Amino acid sequence: MFSLITLVQSLGLAYATGLNLYAAVAVTGLAVRFGWVHGVPTTIESFGNLGVIGVAILLYSIEFIATLIPGVASAWETLHSLIRPPAAAVVAAATAWHADPLIVLIAALLGGGLAITTHTTKLGMRYAIDASPEPLTNGVANVIELTLVSAVAVSIWHHPIVTLAVALFLLVCMVMMVRLIWRALRQVFSGRWMPAPGLMQAPRVMERRGGAHDDTEHEL
Repeated sequence: MFSLITLVQSLGLAYATGLNLYAAVAVTGLAVRFGWVHGVPTTIESFGNLGVIGVAILLYSIEFIATLIPGVASAWETLHSLIRPPAAAVVAAATAWHADPLIVLIAALLGGGLAITTHTTKLGMRYAIDASPEPLTNGVANVIELTLVSAVAVSIWHHPIVTLAVALFLLVCMVMMVRLIWRALRQVFSGRWMPAPGLMQAPRVMERRGGAHDDTEHEL
């Protein structure tokens, strides 16, 4: 049971790291330093060092600003395809480092795979959001992402199984949402998209009224 909980906790941190490495490290470090979590492995306690927290917050701030710029956001996320999954595997292994070596290996493999899924889903979402030429949607996405990463990074130490289950459910929802968004965008770009019947109801009513009025005048 102890090994299972350790594995779940490692996967929770890998999940958060796949979404945003710098936010996951910063939030975990703050949680350790201010006593929001207890009983974390010694390998994770080092996240509470002021230097680690400061560097993580600085990098997250740069990322937050960069991802507000359409085009730059997609490029930034694409670049981090080479950074987040390996980092997540390392974080997962570090979380389970005090457990059986087999658990450490499984944590690294599953953590890296889970991070690839979360990052790829986020990448698809970011590409879709970048289709809008304003930073509002990117800013909202950043705030939602930070909230999710913070919730997982902290609660995984208090309620590991429930937290991971909810996080995986949200991941499935995000995957479905990304598929729907891209399907809609493909229809728009290919010219196959048509407005819903109710969207053009008012103009059609006006046209019928105008047509009826013209017929009346013609009869007169």
